[in-house]
Amino acid sequence: MRILLVEDDEPLSAALSSSLRGANYVVDCVYRGKEALAMLTAEQTDIVILDLGLPDMDGLEVLRQIRQKVKDMPVIILTARDKVTDKILGLDAGADDYLPKPFDMDELFARLRVLERRLGTASTAMVKIGKVALNTQTLELTVAGEAVSLPRRELMLLKVLMENGGRIQPKQKLESRLYEWGDEVSSNTIEVHIHHLRKKLPENFIKTIRGVGYSIPVNGA
Repeated sequence: MRILLVEDDEPLSAALSSSLRGANYVVDCVYRGKEALAMLTAEQTDIVILDLGLPDMDGLEVLRQIRQKVKDMPVIILTARDKVTDKILGLDAGADDYLPKPFDMDELFARLRVLERRLGTASTAMVKIGKVALNTQTLELTVAGEAVSLPRRELMLLKVLMENGGRIQPKQKLESRLYEWGDEVSSNTIEVHIHHLRKKLPENFIKTIRGVGYSIPVNGA
C-alpha cells in the first residue's frame, strides 16, 4: 500500500515514515497542504494520513479538497486536536478515521489494516493460492509448507499480486506500490523482481500479460 503522509513536524514525519516503511508500506512525505493536493494529482496514492495543523492551510480544508478530487480516498487524521467536537468536525468533513496524538503505532497499523480491507484487498491476513501461502501482516511465505525467504520488495510485489489474485496488475501500478515519489526506477525493475520471484515459486505461478502487466491465476500451481 502506498501512503501519503502529510505532517509538518519533520522529526515526527521522519519517525512515522520510518515505522511505516518498517511495516512494508511505501510512504511519500509532504509537509504542507498544497503539496499534498499536488501529490494526489501527480502520484497514485492508496491512503492519506493527514495532520490538521499545517502551516499553509488548515487540514480540514485539505480534507475537503481531497474529497472534491478523489471522493473515495481513505483518509486518517492524526492530530493534537483531541476534543470530541474536533473529532466530529473531522469525521463530518470526510475523514475515515480520527486518531488523536499521542498514539500507539500498533493502533495506527490496526486502523490501516481496516482501511486496506475496505479497499478490496485480502479480507484476512493469510492469502493462499495453490501451494503458496503468504501472511500479509508478517510477510511470512511458505511454498508447499516450506518457509521461503525473499527480499522485502519481492515480498511486497508478491503481496500485491496475491491479494489481487485473478486480476491483471499493470506494470506501472506495481511500480507505484514498491517505490516512493522521487525514487529512480529503471525500465526493467519489475521484470527483474518477477524473474527472481519465479525462481522461488511453483512453475507458471505468475503469468505475464504481454504489454500490460502480471497476474496470478486464482487456481495457481
